[in-house]
Amino acid sequence: MAIMYEKDSEILKAIGHPVRLKMVEGLINNKDCNVNDMVKKMGLPQSTVSQHLGILRSRGIIAPRKDGVRTCYRVVDDRVEELIRVLKK
Repeated sequence: MAIMYEKDSEILKAIGHPVRLKMVEGLINNKDCNVNDMVKKMGLPQSTVSQHLGILRSRGIIAPRKDGVRTCYRVVDDRVEELIRVLKK
């Protein structure tokens, strides 16, 4: 797979923030999660969690899925999952 320098750089910048990196790892481990679950697990304000989710979503790293009234998020970029696996080694 070829490196897409502009897009890949944006992805790396997005997951380069400690909070977003933790969110992505949590979403990979738990498959999907909603904002309220993340607020509880991370101990951050809802607005902060939502801002970080917005950045991850805008970069195509995560995608929402409606579950009744809840919106659950999941990682949709396989390259990001691979990056997390490499970081955990």
